[in-house]
Amino acid sequence: MPGKILVTGGAGFIGSHTVVALSEGGYEPVIVDNFSNSERSVPSRIAEILGREIPCHEIDCTSASDLAVVLEESAPVLGVVHFAAFKSVGESMQEPLKYYSNNLGSTSTLIEVMLQAAVAHLVFSSSCTVYGQAESPVVTEESSIQTPASVYGRTKQICEAMIKDTVAAQRDLKAVCLRYFNPIGAHPSALIGELPIGTPDNLVPYITQTAAGLRDHLTVFGDDYDTADGSCVRDYIHVVDLAQAHVKAVDWLLAQEAPRLLDFFNLGTGRGTSVLEAVSAFEAASGESLKTVIGPRREGDVVAIYADPTKAEKVLGWTAKLGVEQAMRDSWRWQQCLAESAD
Repeated sequence: MPGKILVTGGAGFIGSHTVVALSEGGYEPVIVDNFSNSERSVPSRIAEILGREIPCHEIDCTSASDLAVVLEESAPVLGVVHFAAFKSVGESMQEPLKYYSNNLGSTSTLIEVMLQAAVAHLVFSSSCTVYGQAESPVVTEESSIQTPASVYGRTKQICEAMIKDTVAAQRDLKAVCLRYFNPIGAHPSALIGELPIGTPDNLVPYITQTAAGLRDHLTVFGDDYDTADGSCVRDYIHVVDLAQAHVKAVDWLLAQEAPRLLDFFNLGTGRGTSVLEAVSAFEAASGESLKTVIGPRREGDVVAIYADPTKAEKVLGWTAKLGVEQAMRDSWRWQQCLAESAD
């Protein structure tokens, strides 16, 4: 079903790849982004990949009036994919009110404006952090929701509850919450990828920046966890696979006939990879050697977690196809292209 899909945070890492995937899937994405954590060059890079411009509105999703104008000007809009949020685990522990204000405020405002504009389909960018320190490293959608290890994780829990309560109040809303594990990689064109502003908070951009000589060394936060090599274990998923999952989710959501609906899906590979294994995978993929330093544990980090993605495969028809090694190759090529463009 072709039509317009509003993508909040559409110039961000996952958002930009999803805009490309939606367009290639026959949809007409419309980007909304305030560029607080993304570069203004991203829409033009997306246009270079697709061979056409994608509408882009520079607004903040906490502004109901601005969102209302965009929805009105873009009408008819079939649905919204909502990425816009602050996402640093470490920063959320230092500035909790910033995260509560933005992540909760943008979501509640967006839902309210959507309902007023009769836009009934929402795909919400959630996170495996909602599971907290899970009782088992491998989690399904039925795994119990624990106390989150970070303020960031708590904001995702509350946003999911907000959506659930809105649906339960018999408001005309159909929603899917996609619980991501750890997105890495870049588009094979090397035109878009993870582009953190300032010091990276995520592992892979720190790895690539260290290999490129922009960082003196890579700090591994803890080697004394109860894992095979002492470092944290994560489920690293290629961002291109993750973007495709959003297209599948939109397809599925639009095909549902029930007037009110809510479902949850884990998006991961189903395989756990430790931080030290990820470093080794990068070195093998790039041919570069990294200087690593073992640092203290980082507040808010979960020891080990990875997905059971069975439900997404059965219901959405989606599986991850690209491995960690491919993601590392794409990330390194992206970093090299960034360096070439800066020269």
